[in-house]
Amino acid sequence: MRMLLSLSVALFAGLMLSRLAKKLKLPAVTAYLVAGILVGPYVLGQLAVPGLGFISLEDIKTYSLLSDVALGFIAFSIGNEFRLATLKKTGRQATVIGILQAVAATVLVDAALIGLHFIIPDKLPLPSAIVLGAVASATAPAATLMVVRQYKAKGPLTDILLPIVALDDAVGLVLFAVSFGVAKALISGQVDVLSVVLEPILEVVLSLVLGAVMGFLFSFFERFFHSRSKRLAMSVAFVLLTVALSMVQFKVGGVHVAFSSLLVCMMLGTVFCNVCDFSEELMDRIDRWVAPIFILFFVISGAELELSVFRDPVIVCVGLVYILFRSLGKYYGSGLSARAVRCEPTIVKYLGITLLPQAGVALGMAIKAEALGEPGHIVANITLFSVLIYELVGPYLTKQALLKAGEIRPEGKVSARDEARKAMANK
Repeated sequence: MRMLLSLSVALFAGLMLSRLAKKLKLPAVTAYLVAGILVGPYVLGQLAVPGLGFISLEDIKTYSLLSDVALGFIAFSIGNEFRLATLKKTGRQATVIGILQAVAATVLVDAALIGLHFIIPDKLPLPSAIVLGAVASATAPAATLMVVRQYKAKGPLTDILLPIVALDDAVGLVLFAVSFGVAKALISGQVDVLSVVLEPILEVVLSLVLGAVMGFLFSFFERFFHSRSKRLAMSVAFVLLTVALSMVQFKVGGVHVAFSSLLVCMMLGTVFCNVCDFSEELMDRIDRWVAPIFILFFVISGAELELSVFRDPVIVCVGLVYILFRSLGKYYGSGLSARAVRCEPTIVKYLGITLLPQAGVALGMAIKAEALGEPGHIVANITLFSVLIYELVGPYLTKQALLKAGEIRPEGKVSARDEARKAMANK
């Protein structure tokens, strides 16, 4: 009962704040994150009333399954943007930009934080600086997708944005694995070639293979049903199954084998949208079905934001340097690479701003970095600080960039209720 009460309070808070956000012309994602902070352990949770919000960070972790499922559906939706007709136009450009902007963010953050390490070596260890550079490469696909969906953005910038966000995570995983291996070598004095080179490449390749296999199986079984409701149920079943399989980890000899649920579910969506002839219609129905899950995901993400990081002035200082140089890396890395592959001027000018949001993937990297001990805890705290800032500001900046690029139409005054009344009156 307590869990259901907490989820209902979270969903209600997110919905009500989204009304306020609309009046302030802010993205709904921002409202959901703020709602999470309000029902989280630092505000409503302080009352310690079970079911009335989230009492503690440990309490929030009991809802991790819901977040995993939501991320699976988000990745599946992004995968549906990789249609062959679109990739023929933007595939090469998206690949070049996706790789170069991620590397640019990593290089700039590494350079800034390694320089800062020599100024305050006791506060910022070298392994922490190196790992944070890799964390900087990651972008939040969930926040970006929600802004695009909310405002029904369409145009060249939107077409190239979602493939880049998807590719960004694959590049980020490789950069993080390499940086993490270097950091471990600095701490232990031993270089592990398997963890630095083989394992990250293996994770990306195996994730894409697993996603492709599940995509073909999904398309095969979908053909046995003609009812829309049963096709929807089959879609949900396959996304859940794919998320579950992507959580499997094992060792083969001395090699640790793992999957990225984001990459697996993205590949599932990519194969499905290119093989199934009615994928667009089905995706529209799935998007409507999972809307409440997406809201809960962002509210829970807001509740997870660790506000206590503001108490440490060193974390705040390093976090601000991280945010500044990551933003510069994303903006100029995407702008210069977009100009190099001859993208449209609006893409060159505004793409970097849409790549600023950062959340789930970066937090996953930060959690893994905690295995480094004290340097890892520093990485986690700085990442939490930056995610708090980026998640609250990033969706708004993404909206503004898409608006300036002319890919968001001015919001109309007619609501869905008004449209329904008009339809009834015309009958």
